Amino acid sequence: MSDDRYVVGVDFGTLSGRALVVRVSDGAELGSAVHEYPHAVVTDALPTGETLPPEWALQVPQDYREVLRVAVPRAVEASGIDPADVIGIATDFTACTVLPTTADGTPLCELPAYARRPHAYVKLWKHHAAQGQADRINELARRRGEAWLPRYGGLISSEWEFAKALQVLEEDPEVYAATERWVEAADWIVWQLCGRYVRNACTAGYKGILQDGAYPSPEFLAGLNPAFAGFVADKLEHPIGQLGEAAGRLTAQAAAWTGLPEGIAVAVGNVDAHVTAPAAQATEPGQMVAIMGTSTCHVMSSTVLREVPGMCGVVDGGIIAGLWGYEAGQSGVGDIFGWFTRTGVPAAYEAEAARRGISVHDLLTERAARQAVGEHGLVALDWHSGNRSVLVDHELSGVVVGQTLATRPEDTYRALLEATAYGTRVILETFRDSGVPVEELIVAGGLTRNRLLMQIYADVTRMPLSVLASEQGPALGSAIHAAVAAGAYPGITAAAKTMGRVTRAAYLPDPERAAAYDALYAEYLTLHDYFGRGANPVMKRLKEIRRSARISAGREES
Repeated sequence: MSDDRYVVGVDFGTLSGRALVVRVSDGAELGSAVHEYPHAVVTDALPTGETLPPEWALQVPQDYREVLRVAVPRAVEASGIDPADVIGIATDFTACTVLPTTADGTPLCELPAYARRPHAYVKLWKHHAAQGQADRINELARRRGEAWLPRYGGLISSEWEFAKALQVLEEDPEVYAATERWVEAADWIVWQLCGRYVRNACTAGYKGILQDGAYPSPEFLAGLNPAFAGFVADKLEHPIGQLGEAAGRLTAQAAAWTGLPEGIAVAVGNVDAHVTAPAAQATEPGQMVAIMGTSTCHVMSSTVLREVPGMCGVVDGGIIAGLWGYEAGQSGVGDIFGWFTRTGVPAAYEAEAARRGISVHDLLTERAARQAVGEHGLVALDWHSGNRSVLVDHELSGVVVGQTLATRPEDTYRALLEATAYGTRVILETFRDSGVPVEELIVAGGLTRNRLLMQIYADVTRMPLSVLASEQGPALGSAIHAAVAAGAYPGITAAAKTMGRVTRAAYLPDPERAAAYDALYAEYLTLHDYFGRGANPVMKRLKEIRRSARISAGREES
């Protein structure tokens, strides 16, 4: 045993889980490993063969246990440390990813009686089949004037706990009746590690509508469905664990899975985006972190409580204890760029990229970087996956204005990059106008590798960009929470100062380009309000026409 101490952070993503070994004294990342989920995302049929309707996205909980059995030991081995020197482990999860269990935490899908029932499985965050239930929740909350609704930008998402649970009740009452606990996966994996069920403050607030110590009332729930009145008391409500606290100690069984010492601290669970803030040393008021990947999540802490239109939620202690944690987001960012490279690029571009040994993304970025601001003559709306903030409308869709017969792929690609930056500026200005100013913008995630994109964000927002100096932000953030839960630091802020990593002002706005972008941003705002605020709901009409046509053609179920 050495004098050094170590912690393990485990980041459970959409398709895989990553384990990271970190030294407590300085945050050095010593070894990591990734385990792909064998079942990935279940969208078409259950493992037992039953087919699924559209908009479903399920997962298999055993895949999560395998991350503990495979990725954690491999990460420790890669680090070269003595496992006996590990003092804590922490996890983060995509959210809202939720599952029905028995009272002892057994997933219903693992019981033979329910193995063929879709509603017995994990509902991944991107499960959107509960939109009808979400619409009714929002309508009733507005009609009753529920005080909690404005804290979620005026809309509760179909991705969140209540809509998904109401869907189970109304589509499979038997599974609902058998559900003794409705559990966030972030808390279920901690339960597996320490043998104790502790509901974390982050998901309870952002995804479970817990505000000022209370959930939606039984009267409200009964207004949705009389059988739903007892949902909170019977299946959801549970003692809350604050972020950075220890949920318990590693059990003998979990120690055997992971190869870590029995009895080490297991931190309270967390959400992947929110746990990234301390990794980026963003623990003070006014520091916003944009975690940029297939989508972007914007998180920030503040001393003040304000109602920010279109935010995903504001929660007391949702990121850092003692501060109000805000969340906003963009539904599509990297996946828009990926869609375009798959569908909008001619074979000649693909051939050139292959010949040069670079990706199509790199080729388009290289060509787009040669352009002056506005040279392509385009403005795009970044709504290919709908709009999360500030319009909160998943029925919106993408637009590119200004295309001609001279428009090239790199022109459209750059316009899409710029559109996502405009979307972030809308969010920043909405926070500012609501009395929650953003003092620093920090970016994290895989898209930070695209230097053109980063410079566009600095120029469009007119803010210096700081960059998380780690490619494994969520896992590093979890490791920081593990160190606090193990008692190595007095709190998350203190741990983040030593273990977090950030390059301050890595990209600076150029005044000339920023002025040019101001004019383009004004055009973006005009389109944003015209299509997004009801002046012309053509996008929704087109989606309905598409759905009807596909149903008529037998390509999609209603």
